[in-house]
Amino acid sequence: MSLHFEVVFTCFLRGDTPETVLAALRWHLGLTPEHPAELDAEEHAYPLLAPDPDGRLPGGDFASLRRQSRGFAAGSELHAWGLFSRNYWLDDEMGDLVTILDLVAPHVEEPGYGGYFREEYDAEPTIFIFQNGTYGPLKL
Repeated sequence: MSLHFEVVFTCFLRGDTPETVLAALRWHLGLTPEHPAELDAEEHAYPLLAPDPDGRLPGGDFASLRRQSRGFAAGSELHAWGLFSRNYWLDDEMGDLVTILDLVAPHVEEPGYGGYFREEYDAEPTIFIFQNGTYGPLKL
């Protein structure tokens, strides 16, 4: 019998995040249908964050990547890319977390909380953080 997990990514990516990374995220989120040519087809075999219209999470799966205002500094408006996804994953897929973490971590705007995963009946999530272009700790 398989275990099921709620997987949530929630962070801001820098405004200067490369278009190749944004294109990869749009594809993983199910926002564009074409597999970006720059992505390794073996490592990125299928969209990992695309919402399942029949998802079993309360309220359903969700995916968003949008440019957002982060306030003002030195007389100009600051922008970042807001990433949020919530998906229902099988335990067999949990190793694929590193695919998204490796893609996102170098571009996170501020260190700290980046999301979590939890087995669907667990009360306590496993939180992952971003810091210095990487992530951790992560115990699968």
